[in-house]
Amino acid sequence: MKKRIKKTILALAVLAAVIVLSGSVVITNENEYKLIRQFGRVERVIGTSGLSMKIPFIQSADTLPKQILIYDLAASDVITMDKKTMLSDSYVLWRIEDPLKFAQSLNSSITNAEGRIDTVVYNSVKNVISSMSQNDVISSRDEELSQAIMNNVGDNMIQYGIRLLAVETKRLDLPVDNKAAVYERMISERDKIAATYTAEGQAEAKKIQNTTDREIAISISDAQAQAASITAEGEAEYMRILADAYNDAQKTEFYAFVRSLEAARTSLKGKNNTLILPGNSPLAQIFTGR
Repeated sequence: MKKRIKKTILALAVLAAVIVLSGSVVITNENEYKLIRQFGRVERVIGTSGLSMKIPFIQSADTLPKQILIYDLAASDVITMDKKTMLSDSYVLWRIEDPLKFAQSLNSSITNAEGRIDTVVYNSVKNVISSMSQNDVISSRDEELSQAIMNNVGDNMIQYGIRLLAVETKRLDLPVDNKAAVYERMISERDKIAATYTAEGQAEAKKIQNTTDREIAISISDAQAQAASITAEGEAEYMRILADAYNDAQKTEFYAFVRSLEAARTSLKGKNNTLILPGNSPLAQIFTGR
């Protein structure tokens, strides 16, 4: 009987030791923080993976995520600088950087954290878009808008032990009721810009064409003047040669003879032509051999 009681006591002692030991060991994974609390107050934060010890029944361990988290904001309307409504749908990448601050300010609640993120990021998106025209919002690149929103958020979340890594826009669109009107206005504005470029191009082309025509006219006029000058010089040289020919009796006689032959050849062109020469004509003497 005594042995049985001893065995029971021993088994209870072992069980109690196992319970105490299991309540004393804290296992921390790589993707989490462990907060060791004593009577509700955080005594220490464990940020490295491995085994740690705590006082059983007095201390407790809470777990907080260490990895990057994502929060999807609800789609909401925002108003641009030119009073146009747009639909913004974004999400946030964030993580807990200071688990002690996070526990003290947000009671270790991810839900509370998402509520603060929602408010801060929505206000930032609203402020950034309200400082831009609708055309600028539509034509801006995602990274530019994201960076502007992040700059507007600034360090607001550090007080909660949270770091925002990025605010990404999934969709930034026009409300259905005014989308068609905005597109038509944008097309009209682009058409006006295109017409302006076309008119400027045509004016520049006309200017170039007029300049080219003027240069061509000047070149032709110069060429004609030069040709007239050369022709005049040629005629002057021709007249000088004729004058030299008539100043010499032998040259004059030969020149007259050549002109007579040319006249005879011209008169005999065609069919059934007859050339009548006087008998004492030098040309007739050539034909008769006298």
